[in-house]
Formats: sequence, C-alpha cells, structure tokens
Amino acid sequence: MNAFLPDRFNACRQLAQAGGAVLFAVLLAGCTLGPDYQRPELTVPAQYRETEGWKPAKPADAVERGAWWSLYGDAELDALVQRLNLNNQNVASAEAQYRQAHALVRSARAGFFPTLSGNAGVTRSGRGGGDSSVTTANGQTFSTSSGGVSKNYDASLGVSWELDLWGKLRRNLEANRASAAASEADLAAMRLSMQSELVQNYLQLRVLDEQKRLLDATVTAYERSLRLTENQYRAGIVPKSDVTQAQTQLKSTQAEAIDLEWQRAQLEHALAVLIGVPPAEFAIAPREAVPNLPALPAGVPSQLLERRPDIAAAERRVMAANAQIGVAEAAWFPDLTLSANGGYSGSSFADWFEVPNRYWSLGPQLALTLFDGGARRAELERSEASYDQTVAEYRQAVLDGFREVEDYLVQLRVLEREAQVRQDALDAARESLRLIENQYRAGTVDYNSVVTVQATALNNERTALSLLGSRLTASVQLITAMGGTWGEFIRPAQLPPGE
Repeated sequence: MNAFLPDRFNACRQLAQAGGAVLFAVLLAGCTLGPDYQRPELTVPAQYRETEGWKPAKPADAVERGAWWSLYGDAELDALVQRLNLNNQNVASAEAQYRQAHALVRSARAGFFPTLSGNAGVTRSGRGGGDSSVTTANGQTFSTSSGGVSKNYDASLGVSWELDLWGKLRRNLEANRASAAASEADLAAMRLSMQSELVQNYLQLRVLDEQKRLLDATVTAYERSLRLTENQYRAGIVPKSDVTQAQTQLKSTQAEAIDLEWQRAQLEHALAVLIGVPPAEFAIAPREAVPNLPALPAGVPSQLLERRPDIAAAERRVMAANAQIGVAEAAWFPDLTLSANGGYSGSSFADWFEVPNRYWSLGPQLALTLFDGGARRAELERSEASYDQTVAEYRQAVLDGFREVEDYLVQLRVLEREAQVRQDALDAARESLRLIENQYRAGTVDYNSVVTVQATALNNERTALSLLGSRLTASVQLITAMGGTWGEFIRPAQLPPGE
C-alpha cells in the first residue's frame, strides 16, 4: 500500500497508530488527506502567431461578458438576444443543473454539523403466561393458557456527530464547490454558445435579405433588357435567339431569388427556437441594411482567452477530481462518531415523563473496514485515474482554445484581403456591364456578349455578399472563441453569498 499512497496518507496513518490522549487532541484539529490542488502545468505560446501583443493566458473562472452582440449596431438583434437570455430552453436546463450543483454544496456543508433526531411512539406487546383451569356447568374441567399484554411509551432525542479527523468531509465539500463552479461555467458556456448561434443566424438572414434585394433588382434590370430585345427583334434588328437568351437569363435569376425563400425561412425558424417560441408564431420583416462588421482590434490581450467558460469548467473539474482523491484515501482510516441519546420510557401514559422513566446514553464509536477485497484500493486508483483524465481534458480545452482563436484571426485577416480584391473585381464587372450594354444598344456586339458580362457581374455581386456573410460569421466565432468581447473584466465568478 505504501507504494502508491502519497506521503500525507502515510503520515496520517502513523498518527492514527500512535494512540494516546494527546494524539486524540491533535486529530480533533484535523488531518486532511489527499493532495492540495495545483493548477496543471501548461505549455502555451508566448504570443499568437496571427497577431501581435499577446501574452500567455491562464484560464480563470467565468466572468461577465457584457453585451458583445451590440458591436454589430442592430437594435433588433439586441432585443432577440435579450429574449434568448430569458427564454432559451438549453440555457434554462443548464441553469437548473447549476442550482442542483449548489444544492450539493449545501448538502456537503451540512455534514460538518451534528444531526439531531427525535421520536415518540407507543408499543403494544404480548407473551405467553402460566396455565389455569376452567370448570364448565356439567362438571368438566379444561386447562387453558393465559398471555400477558403490555404497553410501552417512549420519547427520545438523539444527537450524532461525525468528526472530520482525516479531512473526508472537507475534501468532499471542496469537490462539490469545484463542481458547482464548473456548473456555473457550464451555464456561462451554454449561454455564450446560444448567443453566438443566434447572432450568426441573424447575420446570415440579413445577408440573405441583401441577396434577395440584389436578385430582385437584377430581375428588374433583366426585364428591361428583355423588353429592349423584343423591341429590336420586332424591328428586325436582332435574331430570335437574342430574345430566348434574355428570357432564359430572366427566368434563371427569378428562380435563384425564389430559392432564397426556404433558406431564409429555415434561419427564421432557428431564431424562433433559440428565443423559445414556436416558429409559426415568429417572423422577422426583411430589410435592406446589413449589420455593421465590427472593427476588430489589431492586438488583443491574451487575457481574453481566460474568459472562455469551457476552459474554466475544465479546470474546476480538475480541482473536483483532485479533492476526490482525498475522499478515497480517507476510506482507509476509521470514522469517529460521537452520539448521545436520551428520553423517557414507561408503561403508563399518566406517568410517562416522570424521573424514574428517564434514560440516557453517551459515547463515541469508531468504525473501520477491516477487509473489503481490494475495493478501497480500486476506488483510490479510480480517483487518481479520473484526475489524470480531467487534467488531459483541461489541457486539450486550452489547446483547442488557442487553435480556434488562431483559426478565426487568420480567417478574418485573409477574408479582409480577399474582400479588397473582390471589390476591385466587382467594380470592374460593373464598368464592363455598363460598356457592353451601351455597345449592344449601338448594335456593335451580339446579345450573347451581353449575357456573359451580365452573368459575371451578378456572380461578383453575390460573391461579395457571401464574403461579407463569411466575415460577419468569422467575427462572431472569434468573439466566442475569446469568451465574449475584449473589454475589461467586470467581476470574477463567485458562488452566491453563503455558498
């Protein structure tokens, strides 16, 4: 056993074997088994590769994140997020788990106090008595057996108190407090995840509105082109094929505009579920304006990674697993319980509470498992393995956090460069379309050339909008990866007062 138990375990075991009144007084002061928690060591970069001015981050507990969605400058989006905070069912479920975790903290703390119990009752009992004879009227005699019946009235109070000699209760409370803090971080993570999903869906819906506006305007322009081509055909200036090409282009663009309707409806339905209402009872009116793309800072302090609640939750679970090792080690030592009991017990209700019927008892009790077939050893090994698992999960959460921030930083940087080039291509396509339409009206080019340039211009317009949607989505994902915005900390996460 010495080969796998820590030094503190062996020291406490030696104290337990020493005996004596002085030792007992020392034990009353407490001997906490198990290793004290230390945050697992992490290998982190000195700065992020994709930006300047970063420093190593040490994940901390969850903090308030502020209204980070207000960066997009959309009042309707702000209102939707507020409804999500109040009515989202996934958030409500996480909040209920959070309350359960805090109830377990209070339950663990109750173990430090004596348990007081009381009972009162009456017992009716009987037993066999001596023999007796009965003579009948005709002179026959029968032998009978009579029994005695008695009542007993009892009322008592009992007190029981388990002394936390080896720190089992303290480690259990420590584990529950860490689990409660992890649950708080889980709640923050769920709320942030739902907010992120809502903001992304809303932004994509507004981009679809802008694409629908573009296609509707393009359809209007193609209808004018079709009328012009039909007039030229009737005048004998152009062949019938120009008319059919114009019709094909018009109908194809109309079909693309119709196709956007189901995509928008699905985003609208997703928003309805996120704010906790049936899709049939929710609608968002189309509009032309797309929310602002926030200006992301060039250098963001790496403290922002500490805001990630999933990292905070992972670390709190390491702390809980660490405390459970001490609980498992305490199983090797005896439990000491002080108990007292007293009351009144008598056979007559009238004199139930008289002094002669009073009784009491007082004394300590030591309980120690002498043989369990290796169950305690297995539980300790399980606790140590569970701790190793949570450490690995915590380190992986930190690595994933750094990777996600790196991913979205480089994505936003590349998309910004792409947007600049796409804008140049879009400007050139618009100018080419203007020139080719003038040439067609002058009769210097055929309609096939016009169709080609119109399709190129439309594709560039839609690509520019899709790119804007990708940049908006990436900005939300970066903010989420950093735990929500990049302002100063508002407050550290704490248990409610009294917890």
